[in-house]
Amino acid sequence: MMFEIRLATKNNMKQVHNLINELAIFEKEPDAVEVTVEDLITDGFGENPSFISFVAVEKEQVVGLALFYYRYSTWKGKTIHLEDLIVTESCRGKGIGKALLTEVIQYGYNEGVKRIEWNVLDWNTPAIDFYKSNGAKVLRDWDVVQLSEEGIKNYINRLNHANF
Repeated sequence: MMFEIRLATKNNMKQVHNLINELAIFEKEPDAVEVTVEDLITDGFGENPSFISFVAVEKEQVVGLALFYYRYSTWKGKTIHLEDLIVTESCRGKGIGKALLTEVIQYGYNEGVKRIEWNVLDWNTPAIDFYKSNGAKVLRDWDVVQLSEEGIKNYINRLNHANF
C-alpha cells in the first residue's frame, strides 16, 4: 500500500476541510459547506468530541476521510453513523475507500455496535455499487428528513407565537 490509514489529528483538519469542500463540489452543492477548520478542531478534539475520523495519508497528504459518530437506535441499541467517506478524485481506484470503510467497520465491531449506517445520493451509482459489493444493503424505502438551521429557527418562532 502506498497510503496509511490512521486516526485523524487536529493538524489534519485543514486538509480534511479541503476534502469536505471537494465532496460538496462533487455533490453539486459547492456553496453548502459552512463548517470551518476551527469548527472541526473544536468539535472533533474537544472535551466531548462530536465525531471520530480516520484519514488516509499518502506522501504526507490527506487523500481520504471517514468521519463518523455514535447514534442510538431504539430497536438495535448503539450504532454508528458514517457521515462521510471521501477519497480525493485523483486517488480513487487505489483501494483507499475500501481501507477507510474497513477501518470504520473494524472500529464498530470492536465497540460492539449493532449497526453502521450512512446515506448515499441515489445518482451516485459508483458509490452504491461499491457499498453493495461490500455487503451493505441500500434501503430504497426511506427518505432523509432534515430541518436546516433556518428551519429550526422558524419552527421555534412559530412555537413562540402560537396561541396554546
